[in-house]
Amino acid sequence: MDRNNGKILIADDDREILDVLRMLLEEEGYQVIAVQNGEEVLKQADDSVELYILDVNMPLISGFAAGAELRKRTFAPIIFLTAYSGESDKTIGFSAGADDYIVKPFSNGELLLRVKALLRRVRTYTPAVKQPPLQEEGQGKIRYQDLVLDTDSQSVSRNGEMIGLTVTEYQILELLLTHRRKIFSLENIYQSIWKEEAVGDAAIMVHIKNIRKKLGDSSRTPRYIKTAWGKGYYAD
Repeated sequence: MDRNNGKILIADDDREILDVLRMLLEEEGYQVIAVQNGEEVLKQADDSVELYILDVNMPLISGFAAGAELRKRTFAPIIFLTAYSGESDKTIGFSAGADDYIVKPFSNGELLLRVKALLRRVRTYTPAVKQPPLQEEGQGKIRYQDLVLDTDSQSVSRNGEMIGLTVTEYQILELLLTHRRKIFSLENIYQSIWKEEAVGDAAIMVHIKNIRKKLGDSSRTPRYIKTAWGKGYYAD
């Protein structure tokens, strides 16, 4: 069996769930690191890990806290596992840097589909901070005000300075800039990026907030991502 599908770190304080996840992923050819608390997540994290699957409620350091710390170090996607499906819980998860959020109990098939989808997305994405300065605009580049999106490397710069966006943040920005003046509802954005029904308005709102912050933009007087009140977001 091919064992080169990538390395995944999974964390859950429930030993039975951890063993099932490990077996499921290893059968698909992934190299798996399995730990039982957030402290171990941060100890085991390194650049070779392509994806993190973290239970929310873990001892020592929670999944949310571990995820927030990971997001300072890496662009690797993070999936949170939780028994809670409330909007506020998902908002916290996406604020902590989540790329996806799966509610327990979940099917093995659902988890594998999400893992594969995230890895496909991230493997076509090159973190901006690792790229050289963008060259002059040409094929494969989108210019918007003082921003330049390089669609080949999936990186963003402003006045030649690279801006570090996660894969999800980049794809939302690219969606808006490649469909100028089109208003995307929160549901439209979610379906376009995740290719499934929206988990709730808060998820996209958190990502928009994070993008604006990294671009140095303001929600009151936005330059890049505009708000159509009651309708959604757009770039003019």
